[in-house]
Amino acid sequence: MSITVVKKQLQENFQTLTEATDHLFEVDLDKDDLWQVYLDSFPDGTNEIYRERREHDCSACRQFVKNIGNVVSVNNNNISTIWDFETSDSTYQPVFKALSDFVKSKAISDVFVSKPSTIGVNKNYEETESGKVLEWHHFFLKLPNKFVNKGHLSDASVKGSYRDTRNVFKRSLDEITIDSIQTVLELISQNSLYKGEEWRTVLVEFQILKSEYGQLDSDIEKENYAWEQSVKVGEVIGRIRNHSIGTLLVNISQGMDLDTAVRKYELITAPENYKRSKPIYSQKMLDDAKKTIQELGYMNSLSRRFATLDDITINNILFANKDAANRISGLDIFEEMSKEISVNPNKFSKVEEIPIDKFVENVLPTANDLEVLLENKHSKNMVSLIAPEHKDSKTMFKWNNGFSWAYSGNITDSSMKENVKSAGGKVDGVLRFSIQWNDEPNKYDGNDLDAHCYEPGGNLLYYGNKSNPWTTGSLDVDIINPQRNIPAVENITWVDRSEMEKGTYQFLVHCYSKNGGRNGFKAEIEFDGQIYSFEYNKEMRQDEKIFVAEVHYDENIGFSITEKLPSNVSAKEVWNLKTNQFVPVSVLSLSPNYWDEQSGIGNKHYFFMLKDCVNTENPNGFFNEYLKQDLNEHRKVFEALGSKMAVNDVEDQLSGVGFSSTKRDELIVKVKGQSERVLKIKF
Repeated sequence: MSITVVKKQLQENFQTLTEATDHLFEVDLDKDDLWQVYLDSFPDGTNEIYRERREHDCSACRQFVKNIGNVVSVNNNNISTIWDFETSDSTYQPVFKALSDFVKSKAISDVFVSKPSTIGVNKNYEETESGKVLEWHHFFLKLPNKFVNKGHLSDASVKGSYRDTRNVFKRSLDEITIDSIQTVLELISQNSLYKGEEWRTVLVEFQILKSEYGQLDSDIEKENYAWEQSVKVGEVIGRIRNHSIGTLLVNISQGMDLDTAVRKYELITAPENYKRSKPIYSQKMLDDAKKTIQELGYMNSLSRRFATLDDITINNILFANKDAANRISGLDIFEEMSKEISVNPNKFSKVEEIPIDKFVENVLPTANDLEVLLENKHSKNMVSLIAPEHKDSKTMFKWNNGFSWAYSGNITDSSMKENVKSAGGKVDGVLRFSIQWNDEPNKYDGNDLDAHCYEPGGNLLYYGNKSNPWTTGSLDVDIINPQRNIPAVENITWVDRSEMEKGTYQFLVHCYSKNGGRNGFKAEIEFDGQIYSFEYNKEMRQDEKIFVAEVHYDENIGFSITEKLPSNVSAKEVWNLKTNQFVPVSVLSLSPNYWDEQSGIGNKHYFFMLKDCVNTENPNGFFNEYLKQDLNEHRKVFEALGSKMAVNDVEDQLSGVGFSSTKRDELIVKVKGQSERVLKIKF
């Protein structure tokens, strides 16, 4: 059989080989070795010396074998070479078999592309000394357009790009676990992942690929699978490990805490003011938590309700106004109306001040009635005592009872510090200035407010100049577009007292963009372990600046503060009560973590439970800070449970105002005993 027939068969096989694929591959081998296999595999007597070289040792065939002899196709992990066809030519069949075996023994190294559209020389002519013209036929192929590199990049560059994608894809398949993919898909279904929906289709497809990859046994099968699929799936899936979602998948696969992994993802993908509105957890985390809860006997402890006076024992009550309700209900209509007249808190600026511990020790024992002046600034202090629905249920908390509490806005310690921390801000500096807005329930405030500070040297710290390395001052949270139902915060801190400038630090709030908000803002300044709280309840105008306070720093004396924020005495309604009025106290008690003479279990709080006070929010039944150590590993699920489990309504709920012993605050009270006194309690 002549070479022309064998060549035609080779061309037909190549056409069949390429019809079912858009990409061919090259295996990694020494092309000189491949040519030697070709020469050495002819049967004895069929490749003898012709003139100076062996009969089949021609330069045209040598270039053909070297240029395309190592090319293969991969179909469902099955390797085929250009030599895999049957021919009845006894001379060439063993050669093709040897070439096929040699090529299949090597690993794939590249995608095949070629600038030339043809490989080899179809035929050429030689004129002998006698003048006779000889026609020589050689192996020759015309490449389909899909394998021809018509772009401006070199073959090496195109191959390099394919190779990089394949390498990333292989790492993705090796390093990303099925569990991590399922977890991220669950987060997307929960709408807990910023821009997660954009990745759903990609992740579902990658999950299928990962599952198929995991069923392969040998390394060579996995190598071939990675090559075959990398050119089919495109760069998004092929390089998924290098995308933001891939970073999340790898971090979860490596055992990183889910919340930490998602926050790292958000740092890449989210605008700096994006914050998740709810905790994240996977189905596995939920199942594990449920198993632990059942094993430890806490299932009945999850149901919560507002507490009543009947729930707490007399030894845990610092004061109970036993006859206040009867006396108030007996007032005539004129007395009732007189109670609704607003009181200006400024009129009590000169009243006697007393620390809370001295008030409890020396004043309460002789008090018959106690009223508090509920001011606008106390909106943030509104608190409810929460009880277990089942009285005999096992306590989940660090203390010896099943009671918890929740401040307005579902904060555990009546401080915007938690919101600042959640937004990524530092709260442990030597001086801190934080502002907060968009925190009124069901009242969206889309204003863009900015925290500003003029440092003693004249430098302005704000969104356009966020840090001063010479003073260690830094604005680390800058909210531009507040999210609905998520308090917006900004935060400026100084971390090194020794580097700070001496002089006056001026703090102010600038309304950079008015977008319909009418609720003003709250602010905190903290130094030396004391928090100074401010509230501005007026509507801010476009470009308006409100000075909050000045802090004076002297390296010998330390910090001191001068308040600048204008006062506001207009009354408003908070939890069914009107502000700037004296409200009767039904019960005064410590927080449950200090009942029964317990101590040292978190911060101490003083709760002034007020008559007719009704929580109008949806408080959490509990917070992770309260939970026993054996539940910490399930904190993300418990965070979700605390917010999802409704706190059931009751009559005469214990709600009022609360104050932490660690936070600077004050409360004006009216105490009736043998005489009537107005005092300012200092916390």
